[in-house]
Amino acid sequence: MALIEFSPLDGGLLVDKPAGCTSHDVVDRIRRKFGIKKVGHCGTLDPNATGLLIIVLGRGTKLSEKLMGADKVYEGDIKFGEATDSYDCDGAITATLPVPPLTVEQLNESATAFIGDLQQVPPMVSAKKLAGVPLYKLARKGVEVVREPRLVHVYNFRFTTYTEPVGTFRLACTKGTYVRSVAHELGQKLGCGAHLLTLRRTDIGKFTVAAAAPLDQILALPVSELEKRVIPFLKLATGG
Repeated sequence: MALIEFSPLDGGLLVDKPAGCTSHDVVDRIRRKFGIKKVGHCGTLDPNATGLLIIVLGRGTKLSEKLMGADKVYEGDIKFGEATDSYDCDGAITATLPVPPLTVEQLNESATAFIGDLQQVPPMVSAKKLAGVPLYKLARKGVEVVREPRLVHVYNFRFTTYTEPVGTFRLACTKGTYVRSVAHELGQKLGCGAHLLTLRRTDIGKFTVAAAAPLDQILALPVSELEKRVIPFLKLATGG
């Protein structure tokens, strides 16, 4: 059996995604800049979210499903007292309520209800598809449909600081977990409403954002330097 020969561009790139662009935008810009035919990503980040995005190149695209299935870690901020239709700061405010006196300890006590297995209903404003149509496209038309809940698991959810009305948190979870849904439901639990203000992904499996490069830096590299940043296929396959 012939051995497969991998090129220096068969593997993965760790990108620190900036706010304001979609995960697909990152894929498209890398594909066009370097002329690589096969480029994909391993787990969508919302446009305003930042942090770790694994970009797969060439034969590395065969590993996208495996990498998408890895556990994730996020850090971010939740604003209490305002609920939005998207559950994050991009949406329209649907309710404004007074925020009760809160402490980090009280927030962490409430957060324990979200640790473990959760049946989570995808938000209407999401990329989840129904009959091939993303839910956010239906939401833009004012259409709301019944969404089937799906099982996710939250390993850890803790707040580190709280300055009214914003709490900073860290959350570790399985793939497919909507962190903004957790923020929304926590606001409901506290009776004041809440939405996700900021979100940053720090880890995917064994890969960390500390080893990633900002997108603009990657796009400024010549191909010879880009090759040095590519995680080889076999190393990517074993999780680093």
